[in-house]
Amino acid sequence: MTPASFSAIGAGNLAVITGAASGIGFATAEALGALGMRVLLVDRAGEALAAATAAIDGATAFAVDVADRTAMTALAAAIAETHGPVSVLMNNAGVGGGGDVFAAPEAWETTIGTNLFGVLNGVQAFVPAMVDNGLPGLIVNTGSKQGITQPPGNTAYNVSKAGVKALSEGLAHSLRERTGDRVTAHLLIPGFTFTGMTRPGAGAKPAAAWTSEQVVERMMQGLAAGDFYILCPDNETTPEQDARRIAWAAGDIIENRPALSRWHPDWASRFADFMRF
Repeated sequence: MTPASFSAIGAGNLAVITGAASGIGFATAEALGALGMRVLLVDRAGEALAAATAAIDGATAFAVDVADRTAMTALAAAIAETHGPVSVLMNNAGVGGGGDVFAAPEAWETTIGTNLFGVLNGVQAFVPAMVDNGLPGLIVNTGSKQGITQPPGNTAYNVSKAGVKALSEGLAHSLRERTGDRVTAHLLIPGFTFTGMTRPGAGAKPAAAWTSEQVVERMMQGLAAGDFYILCPDNETTPEQDARRIAWAAGDIIENRPALSRWHPDWASRFADFMRF
């Protein structure tokens, strides 16, 4: 059943999208703008934000760093005063990299500050008014499969996206208690996606990757269905493979295997057998 909150996506309603200068954020702004929504693009100042805003009729740009809590609070107040109530909030801004547990603290601070605290700042700046205004509302937080399956090598990013998952689950529960299905939260879980973050500076889309537009199409389907977890496949990973990998990751705890046993040499053959279905 389509939730009441889905009516937040409608002509004339207001959408705020962070990380909107490129990738999934920009594709979302395009899609919502095509439906007649008023779209506000939030990103760091620069040519990309200016170009994205110029490409979408009626879009308005706000140059804000989502990791800056004070700036996000001020942004929410300014938008409420000049544009009215927010119907759709997408906390999408993110950075890649960060490194493993031994990486520089500054890299960790940047990754966690943008990917996790950026989402928290967006939620705390905008969502209370969405709860209080009595109108339908949708919140989408962009997570990652890496926040669930935890592939080694980029621990900072994994931690940030695992945090987004936990934050979003708690937000969905709190909203359900306070508003029923009037204001809902959803976790977008992209797979391998060709975005500005995954291809800094170059190149053609790898055959294995989805486009940002494909991710947004899947997101819209999930929102219409009322899905909380909007899990996206890609051109190299099927939904069935995703399900098996996620189940294996959960099994590490249930069966008391070594951490990240999928990549442990003593468990590699057993994982391979598990994936044969």
